[in-house]
Amino acid sequence: MSLDLHATAPPEPRPPRARTSHRRASSATKLDLKYSPYLYVLPFFVIFAVFSAYPIAYTVWIALTDRSPLNATISFVGMDNFVELITDDPQFWNAVVNTFGMFVLSTVPQLMLALMLANALNRKLRAQTFFRMAIAMPIITSTAVVALIFSMIYAKDFGLINWLLDSVGLDPIDWRANRFASWFAISTMVDWRWVGYNALIYLAAMQSISKDMYEAAALDGASRRRQFWSITVPQLRPTIIFTLIISTIGGLQLFTEPLLFTSGSGGLSGGSEGQFQTITMYLLDVMNQRFRWGYAGAVALVLFVLIALMSTVNYLLARRISSDK
Repeated sequence: MSLDLHATAPPEPRPPRARTSHRRASSATKLDLKYSPYLYVLPFFVIFAVFSAYPIAYTVWIALTDRSPLNATISFVGMDNFVELITDDPQFWNAVVNTFGMFVLSTVPQLMLALMLANALNRKLRAQTFFRMAIAMPIITSTAVVALIFSMIYAKDFGLINWLLDSVGLDPIDWRANRFASWFAISTMVDWRWVGYNALIYLAAMQSISKDMYEAAALDGASRRRQFWSITVPQLRPTIIFTLIISTIGGLQLFTEPLLFTSGSGGLSGGSEGQFQTITMYLLDVMNQRFRWGYAGAVALVLFVLIALMSTVNYLLARRISSDK
């Protein structure tokens, strides 16, 4: 029997398809892990660029010019708007004093009342759900309605507050003409609207505190007040810092309440002598009444710097107080 020397060699083995598909899946998974996080966060950065980064950049540019709808040409003026604003504009500094005065009168009582209210609602009460929903009602109330009601309460001739003062033998107060009285009236509007909002934030944070800490403190003989200041407040430090910064931003941008508190025309002036004109009201007055858009851009940037500085100071102060306790 003869051997066939020209017999074909056996075919080389092919790699299994399973290995090839596995490699493709592995490479696809690596690409997904590498690039998908950027795709997930991309919408935020697109929206931020369109609605935040671009307006800020445009404000910086316009603050360095004399842009106005009354001028056909735009001239670069550099820092002249900022120099005039800081050194030769008493109305701006009047608005700064008014803003900080109302900010202090509203923010400090607001956060203290919210903290006490949240601590009370954190205990076992009858109709607990009703009370928790009730404190959220001012948040959904229209600011215009709130301002209208409080304007009637603080009316000079037929207001509820002046009626109460007259019933106890005190003279009525012109809440719009008096500077500090107008600050107080506007601050009560802000407090009534936002105390419940901050209380709900504090209440949610209190719910996450371990009950074992309170039980151990009670066994050691600590009273409820001692437990509040030694356990609750230190555990709420991040939340308190958050609400303080948010209240700072909102307080220094105060606009709607003082605007609607004005009776008659000239709402942006903040009273006959600007006794409760805020920085944002002054900004709109410069932009819409004087048509100095470049100068209004400088006001906006200075307000931005003031908010950043106050937020930083409040953050450091809140951390220092909490760490000392």
